Amino acid sequence: MPERAQTRQADPPRLDVSFIKSAARLDQCPPDEGPEVAFAGRSNAGKSSVLNRLTGSRRTAKVSKQPGRTQLLNFFAVQGTSGRLVDLPGYGYAKAERSAQASWQQSVNDYLSHRESLAGMVLVMDIRHPLQPFDEELIQWAHPSELPVLILLNKADKLKRGAQGKVLSAVRRSVKAYPLIQVQTFSAQTGQGVTELVATLKSWLKDETANEPTSTTEKAG
Repeated sequence: MPERAQTRQADPPRLDVSFIKSAARLDQCPPDEGPEVAFAGRSNAGKSSVLNRLTGSRRTAKVSKQPGRTQLLNFFAVQGTSGRLVDLPGYGYAKAERSAQASWQQSVNDYLSHRESLAGMVLVMDIRHPLQPFDEELIQWAHPSELPVLILLNKADKLKRGAQGKVLSAVRRSVKAYPLIQVQTFSAQTGQGVTELVATLKSWLKDETANEPTSTTEKAG
């Protein structure tokens, strides 16, 4: 009997990125032009692992067994766009020194409050512990700023499908008053949800100014 043709699974989508620089303060950030998407989240939500899954490289963001190691704003250029991803310092790590916490918090506050390029924010949460107080604060800040937010319920592989669906529904109900907030499940471990995440990021990273018509009218001689 003839052998069945084996179908090769397509490689999961990813974003090609290149590191630009790290910044401790707003005035050290790259020029404030072109769209940027910030990644925020508690220090134990797996934000670094999400970025590495998204880019297909374990070297994009440092993953440590000790949470709270990201202490600077890290900027990455996204190939094929004029946009950037920004890895913000994780928040809520109790073992960090208070002076360090204050410094990280100030840099994040300054960035979120004054960065004109900010086009959207991915808020990474542990699906088992969603909507912690710090998460709620960011949501409350983003709403009046009319900033699109994607709540990424990471570590979905830790729950069965039924439990994932219950948490997803509960979080969506909690934020239904905010029209610019989307919610999805994700697993940096298995790649669940990466296709949806890439699609959202690409839509946010479109530089609208690049599509503006340019005048080609020449002066009459």
